[in-house]
Amino acid sequence: MCAQDTFQAQRSQLVGLLVSGSLEGFESVLDWLLSWEVLSWEEYEGLSLLGQPLSHSARRLLDTVWSKGAWGCEQLLAAVQAVRAESQSPAPGGLWDPDSAQPARDLQRHRPAIVRRLYGRVEGVLDLAQGQGFISPYECDEIRLPVFTSSQRARRLLDLAMVKTNGLAAFLLRHAQDLPVLPAPSFEDAACRKYMSKLRTTVSAQSRFLSTYDGAENLCLEDVYTENVLEIRTELGTAEPSKPGPATLGLEELFSARGHNEDADTVLVVGEAGSGKSTLLQQLHLLWAAGRGFQEFLFVFPFSCRQLQCVARPLSVRALLFELCCWPDRGRQEVFQFLLEHPDRVLLTFDGFDEFRFRFTERERHCSPTDPTSLQNLLFNLLQGNLLKNARKVLTSRPDAVSALLRRCVRSELHLRGFSEDGIERYLRKCHREPGVADRLVGLLKATSALHGLCHLPVFAWMVSKCHQELLLQGGGPPKTTTDMYLLILQHFLLRASRPDSAPHAPGPSLLGGRLPTLLHLGHLALWGLGTSCYVFSTKQLQAAHVDEEDISLGFLVRAKRAAPGSTPPLEFLHITFQCFFAALYLALSAEVTSSSLRHLFSCRRTGSSPLARLLPTLCVPGLRCQEGSLEALLQEAEPHNLQITAAFLAGLLSREHRGLLLECQASEKALLRRQARARCCLARSLQRHFHSIPPALPGEAKSMHAMPGFVWLIRSLHEMREERLAREAVRGLKVGHLKLTFCSVGPAECAALAFVLRHLRRPVALQLDHNSVGDIGVEQLLPCLRVCKALYLRDNNISDRGICKLVEHALHCEALQKLALFNNKLTDGCAQSMARLLECRQNFLALRLGNNHITAVGAQVLAQGLRANTSLQFLGFWGNQVGDKGAQALAEALGEHQSLRWLSLVGNNIGRVGAQALALMLEKNMALEELCLEENHLQDEGVCSLAEGLKRNSALKVLKLSNNCVTYVGAEALLQALERNDTILEVWLRGNAFSPEETEQLSRRDARLLL
Repeated sequence: MCAQDTFQAQRSQLVGLLVSGSLEGFESVLDWLLSWEVLSWEEYEGLSLLGQPLSHSARRLLDTVWSKGAWGCEQLLAAVQAVRAESQSPAPGGLWDPDSAQPARDLQRHRPAIVRRLYGRVEGVLDLAQGQGFISPYECDEIRLPVFTSSQRARRLLDLAMVKTNGLAAFLLRHAQDLPVLPAPSFEDAACRKYMSKLRTTVSAQSRFLSTYDGAENLCLEDVYTENVLEIRTELGTAEPSKPGPATLGLEELFSARGHNEDADTVLVVGEAGSGKSTLLQQLHLLWAAGRGFQEFLFVFPFSCRQLQCVARPLSVRALLFELCCWPDRGRQEVFQFLLEHPDRVLLTFDGFDEFRFRFTERERHCSPTDPTSLQNLLFNLLQGNLLKNARKVLTSRPDAVSALLRRCVRSELHLRGFSEDGIERYLRKCHREPGVADRLVGLLKATSALHGLCHLPVFAWMVSKCHQELLLQGGGPPKTTTDMYLLILQHFLLRASRPDSAPHAPGPSLLGGRLPTLLHLGHLALWGLGTSCYVFSTKQLQAAHVDEEDISLGFLVRAKRAAPGSTPPLEFLHITFQCFFAALYLALSAEVTSSSLRHLFSCRRTGSSPLARLLPTLCVPGLRCQEGSLEALLQEAEPHNLQITAAFLAGLLSREHRGLLLECQASEKALLRRQARARCCLARSLQRHFHSIPPALPGEAKSMHAMPGFVWLIRSLHEMREERLAREAVRGLKVGHLKLTFCSVGPAECAALAFVLRHLRRPVALQLDHNSVGDIGVEQLLPCLRVCKALYLRDNNISDRGICKLVEHALHCEALQKLALFNNKLTDGCAQSMARLLECRQNFLALRLGNNHITAVGAQVLAQGLRANTSLQFLGFWGNQVGDKGAQALAEALGEHQSLRWLSLVGNNIGRVGAQALALMLEKNMALEELCLEENHLQDEGVCSLAEGLKRNSALKVLKLSNNCVTYVGAEALLQALERNDTILEVWLRGNAFSPEETEQLSRRDARLLL
């Protein structure tokens, strides 16, 4: 293979090499290529345009060099090696004739050495050049722009000298000859080493304890940290059924996930409130500070967005890093210069991006790292790469708060789904090392599916851990709803804070009633914070809400982490969900709350709506505009996702089950009844509006509804209220044949709510829950509504054999259920017996799709037994498993006489010639199958020839897919002979096989049914 061919074969690795470092490395490569005259001046200018994505410039460079032949390719590789050697041990630079007759030519030939000599001295050289009239003040200002590093300023000066004819090139040659080479700032310098040590110490101190989840005691993060399920997020409309589901990643793989925008530097981690986003970042920080992970970064700067939101003054990049994170004790300029010149060694994390009140925009471009601008503008330009380009960033956010514009600046988006079932157990065992306690807690969860379903979110698992004594001892049964759980943790904290001689020792209404003023103070503070998007509270704000030391001692307000150095740490609620819970308590208990104000809570407003969209209803509806600072105004201004959580809590508090509890807290019964009636009315109206917005069905199709996340929260609110009559009335207006809730963050708790409501449907519905977090526990929660499901789609939901076996056990008695789609889960041969029994017992079952699981020949042989007894199945999907030849044989034998199957997919199952022979015999007997999909196997010519023989005796098959099977012209010829005797078949797919261009053209001409 020639040098050019080798170069082209390694193109992707070369692109990665050129963009792996900072822009400085790429520009150094250009310096060498320009000095060796591999690049012309015009080519260099085209490749060094500002604002171009680095990967785009790297690809253009490869194209340019490749067009120059083998010599050009070799020179590029030599330039990369020269830059590497230079970074490890910088040479002093070569010598040149300072009185050269062709100064511009020599300036170009010695460009790498001259850039090194000018490094750190550009300011002085500019002053001299301007004083001697070689350069204008305007040109000086352009070169001195703060966006450029010292090396880049040197290059801009040399670029200017190449086009000026007034002697600037000769001046630079003479002046640079006498300059010694200054070493670039290195992390080995004393100032950088000391700052790195201080930063590690600071980050370690901030990350070592999990104080966010505990008001009184600190949990050591290393003792209790448990990995969550972290997946590459699949966007709606981009997922293909034949492709495997998203891979599960470990924290150490955070930056290795392949992204959809390789020019971006930001990783976005999305997850629901309480899914463990903050803890995941805290573990990242701790691993880095302890030297056990992420050591490719020399500097890690953690930021809390809720605290950044409190910063009102303009900030520069320098102020953001040094004043709001870690202040250098000495050498500030040297440290900052190193950060600017080596941004690829810098990591910035922003936790809770959804808590910013502003939305991501591109209004103002800001490129100066030293000039201050608004916090909003600073952050947006950091994410866009206008500042600290190539520095890695990690954002966490709730999914509904992420705009399309922000996603354009994201390299990869990861979804944090919370604990797996095993993760829940591991976490509880880490929290409770006493003999027997963890065993009893795990046993309680497994026996109580509702509570088990809540615990897939770490915040609930923590609550169960904290309240383990109450849960194990109480006689009233474990909590069933989110509200129940938060009331239990509230009573736990109240008991802990009560004096032994002045308060009851058991949870109950009197315990809450005795601390009513505290609850109202905290509730008023929480509601005000939601309405103003304030999540950390200063002493002045606490005093305004009448929150005193006794209220704080309850434990729900804790000191905020990462407060500005030297300032008094503000307070924040344990978690955003606790702030929403206390706001709901205030709305339920305060005498100042009118029932009419609750209408703002239960509107199905889409999250992320614009300020104009929020304002229009108040302008168009008389009397709806609210006085600034009023309760109604606070509810209208609150972020929609926080409002939804608050609404669900309020619905739970106003339920009949908790009415006695609120009455004991001195709440007025009439006021409670009015608020309860208002909540019911608002919920019903919001659902009706949602149903009325469903577009009519197309002719011949069932009416379909694609629910939005807001709809899911309405259903959750209904479930929290626990009123059967209200649920029955709510679904009376739902007249759809297909209910789609894909990408709606549906977990076990949402499944329980859906089952509570949907079981009252009068007509069977197809329920589609693809791309969610249902899991085995969620499947169990869905069982009550299975009898009203005619189809159930559970693609990409982390479901194992245990969940499916329970599902099938109930499905045996649900005559309406006719279709199951379970591809991209974690099914193995262990579920095959249940599936076989389903096919055997249910003679009206139509479709079973099990693609991209872990089923082998053993499972296929078991399933074949059920197929033999089945007379109704029409669709069977087995793609992406490992059934092999033996599994294909078993399925083929079972389907030989099958009279109803229309579609069979065995794509990517490692099937060879033996399996193909069995399938060919099946085709000779089966006169019902219309489509057979066998792509991505190992059939080769021998297997295809067997299938061709089967086709000669088949009169039913219309489509045969054989792409990517190592088929040559021999196999294609056998198929052509079969097609001469078969008029039924319409398409034979042969893409991706071993045909030359000439053979492809010839085969296409011989029979148009061959798709090549």
